[in-house]
Amino acid sequence: MSTKILVVDDKQMMRDSVGATLQRAGYTVVVASNGKDAVAKLARHQPAVVVTDLKMPEMTGLELLQHLNEADSDLPVVLMTAYGTVGDAVEAMKHGAFDFVQKPFEGDQLVVVVKRAVEHRALRKENAALKVDRADRVVGPALVGSSGPMRSLATQIRQVALSSGTVLIQGESGTGKEVVARTIHAHSQRRDKVMLCLNCAALSSSLLESELFGHERGAFTGADQLRKGRFELADGGTLLLDEISEVSPQLQAKLLRVLQEGQFERVGSSTSMKVDVRVVATTNRDLTRSVADGSFRQDLYYRLNVLPIAIPPLRSRSADVPLLAEHFISMTAQREGREAKRFDEEALSLLKEYHWPGNVRELQNICERASVLCRGPVIEGGLIQPWLMPRGNATPLVHQSAAPPSMNTLAGSPPLQPPMASASPDMGGPLRSLEEIEREEVIRALGRFSGNRTRTAQALGIGVRTLGLKLKKWKEQNLVAQSV
Repeated sequence: MSTKILVVDDKQMMRDSVGATLQRAGYTVVVASNGKDAVAKLARHQPAVVVTDLKMPEMTGLELLQHLNEADSDLPVVLMTAYGTVGDAVEAMKHGAFDFVQKPFEGDQLVVVVKRAVEHRALRKENAALKVDRADRVVGPALVGSSGPMRSLATQIRQVALSSGTVLIQGESGTGKEVVARTIHAHSQRRDKVMLCLNCAALSSSLLESELFGHERGAFTGADQLRKGRFELADGGTLLLDEISEVSPQLQAKLLRVLQEGQFERVGSSTSMKVDVRVVATTNRDLTRSVADGSFRQDLYYRLNVLPIAIPPLRSRSADVPLLAEHFISMTAQREGREAKRFDEEALSLLKEYHWPGNVRELQNICERASVLCRGPVIEGGLIQPWLMPRGNATPLVHQSAAPPSMNTLAGSPPLQPPMASASPDMGGPLRSLEEIEREEVIRALGRFSGNRTRTAQALGIGVRTLGLKLKKWKEQNLVAQSV
């Protein structure tokens, strides 16, 4: 989809002329006849740049500029001004306008200014992302727990962090794979460099390729400016590839080359670029099964599985539940500006005995919900008990070992293999595949939440987009009803 430009002018002839010029340059144009109309269209269309006349009735261009600055201070505003109002335009630039063009102007002149404004906004976004990542790196993520599995995991993280090798983090949804990845980066020699993250399941194959490697201007429809990819932006630092199992086979080959040679080309370019990026990949799937069924390249799996880490599910370390609960309660209180509440003995007992199908993410949600809904200083068991699903109604979406692999795995012995799916002790019957178990649980959860995908995804510990992709695939295979 091409970049949107909002054109604001009270004269239709001018709107049509400016709009046609920008459309010929490859932009998508949204027009507004006055300032109020522009404000109404701003949230709906989310333009990258606003081009507005300075002199308009009701709301002037300067008044519109002030409103736009309040709504989005990074949104570039280009003013169109007549000869006699150049002074006003210069004054407007002091109040945040990006640039101005003086009427009458050539179409190419306007296109050049708009192009610079679009590139300026893109750079501001990239810089903002880098600042967020640096802030995360300085503060450092929280890895909470003192149980045996967590002590073993902490030891692994310290050893892995000292290396520059590729890391593959495996674990059920909600176990904290991203937290582990950020902890590794925070203790690595790259901690003073940037760490960028990309959810591979959230984008189509073509968009994911552009996000990873960038693209040249004109590489495809809508590519109206050069874009740097995550590998280029993360040069010298760390790149987290979340849900690596969702990458298409075609893109897997290009990832393999980057991991082997440290080189890639932007989409639409034949010039190779060399980067120094440490890759940390995460997955909630058993990649050995994906290799066996042909959906994941074996050579890429071995390139990723240099330093494997398996995160234990929360049900295998119940001793950590009180510490985690206190941590999440304190986080919520600090964020809300309130005094931290506490769980009574009955509530703590319920939390420790629960099987946590959604793992740490589910515990965090319950702690935040209890902090908000509890009226007094003490969270009682009766409040949280309805939120805890009976064991027979929740089956983990993947099966992982309860403990991380020992360091001899890192030294070169065969990687830890998750156990094969077996019949549920609550249901009996023959062996069933993981996908069948997963599908039944998803359908059960959808029914429990009356088809609400957002609440269902939260309960299962997966993203709404991931849930939608699963349902689409199952519908195409006639494994679930089309009405789901």
